Amino acid sequence: MKEIIIATKNPGKAREFKRLFDDQEFVLKTLLDLPEFPEIRETGKTFEENATIKAHAVMQRFNLPTIADDSGLQVDALFGQPGVRSARYAGDHNDAANNAKLLSQLGGIPKEKRTARFVSTLVFANPKNDKDLVVEGEVKGLIGTLPKGDDGFGYDPLFFVPELGKTMAELTMDQKNQISHRGHAIKKLEKQWQDWIIW
Repeated sequence: MKEIIIATKNPGKAREFKRLFDDQEFVLKTLLDLPEFPEIRETGKTFEENATIKAHAVMQRFNLPTIADDSGLQVDALFGQPGVRSARYAGDHNDAANNAKLLSQLGGIPKEKRTARFVSTLVFANPKNDKDLVVEGEVKGLIGTLPKGDDGFGYDPLFFVPELGKTMAELTMDQKNQISHRGHAIKKLEKQWQDWIIW
């Protein structure tokens, strides 16, 4: 069976990718299956640069096709921040602290000016392909004033999707996959990866 690595330690992200690949033909591994792999320093200035750093570090170590993503929140009133620093906005991967900082930064800003977008860039790197496959997805919304919902992670409880009248954290996993930034990027990947990959 062919092996593909998803360069993440996040089980939620891994689940979103698994629907792309027939489990009769592929074994999908994540960095949770490879605990000896060191922490990857994300030093890029864009989502694509960070995803490329991750994908290539893992691909080169294991000589296997690797998918990595970098994603984050861009808030218009904050000139695109927190951006590539979304996971470390208030420290190291502390969702509650990140959300608290975001709310404090947006204090006093009216609802109509709290526009934002979630962005996800996926990079699929393969030892036998000369060029990476790169796709991007996004979803637009507004930053609420109070967290709502118990599902999701990161900024999901604050990210309000007007068309659905709910935050990302109030959606089921299926609903979220239909409209999320990563969901849109994965759909693009789904249409392109089989024509791109060389085994």
